[in-house]
Amino acid sequence: MTRTTTRIVELALAVLPTLLLAGGCGNGEAQGPPPPQAVTIGPESVARVERGEVRTGPLISGELRPEREATVRAEVGGAILDVRVEEGQPVRQGALVARIEARALDDTRTSAQSAVRSAEQALGVAEREAARTESLVKGGALAERDLEAARNAVAAAQAQLADARARLASAERQLADTVIRAPIAGIVSDRPVNRGDVVAPGAPLVTIIDPSSMRLDASVPSAALRSLRVDQPVEFRVRGYGDQVFTGHIERISPAADPVTRQVPIYVSVPNTAGRLIAGLFAEGRITSETRTGLVVPAAAVETDGSSAWVLRVKDGKAERVAVQVGLTDEARGRIELTSGVAEGDVLLTGAAHAVTPGTPVKVAPETAARRD
Repeated sequence: MTRTTTRIVELALAVLPTLLLAGGCGNGEAQGPPPPQAVTIGPESVARVERGEVRTGPLISGELRPEREATVRAEVGGAILDVRVEEGQPVRQGALVARIEARALDDTRTSAQSAVRSAEQALGVAEREAARTESLVKGGALAERDLEAARNAVAAAQAQLADARARLASAERQLADTVIRAPIAGIVSDRPVNRGDVVAPGAPLVTIIDPSSMRLDASVPSAALRSLRVDQPVEFRVRGYGDQVFTGHIERISPAADPVTRQVPIYVSVPNTAGRLIAGLFAEGRITSETRTGLVVPAAAVETDGSSAWVLRVKDGKAERVAVQVGLTDEARGRIELTSGVAEGDVLLTGAAHAVTPGTPVKVAPETAARRD
């Protein structure tokens, strides 16, 4: 390269920064970095601070059972002549449920009736003989021992009559037991027998439950014993009824924990006047230990870092991180009480929206637009 060429290159390099500066100032101002674009947040990732109620207490789970239940069993053995009820059918107390064949018992009662009549006649004969003997003893015709023997015969006849009457009463009771009646009013939940079946004494015939009052047999961790008391309110949901909440109160607390799970059984009385609840369903709920009204937000809106908690609030079109104080936590409803840091009506980001960097412009999409999408 010649000396002249080298000089031209040096001049070009010296002038290049000036040309670049002149080009940048051609519009009258310097070009800085472009402003950040606003992040659009869907309505499902936004929550508003509201005033509401939070409740705390131990969680429970268990099975619904009828408060009143009666299993009618056969008192005597025999063939089923008739069954008058079906599963799901309501019955009144005292209504006829079934009948058992009573042919052999009829014969037993007839025999007992004959024995009673025979004993009554024998007693009459003994009493008349005793009366004649007593007259003869007074007249001196018979000795005193003859009167004593006559009186003993009367006592024996009385005992035989009493035995015959007892056997007749037993036969009549057994005969009455062949007619089965409902001991309580309710609904038939089970009927394991049919007409023609032969049953033995003690065999179950019909099960009747009273659906007007149910009982939740549940259990709670032993650590929650301090917060349990009789008549404490209980809220629970039942599988098959969606989000409908049912209420009851603790009726009894078991004095012994389960030796395997260390859970403490409790028994919750549940009014069921409408008859909607069905025995045997699984239920989950919570015992209400404390209730408070304050500023509440969904649990997904609050993040914790060790002992501190914070939320992302949308203010002036930007996301800002705000430290908050947490009060009660309603685990069953997924709500948290905030005692400081936010005000009623504040808009908070929830869930995946917590990935937004504080200071980023935020635009909340309206719900109507989200539905159209």
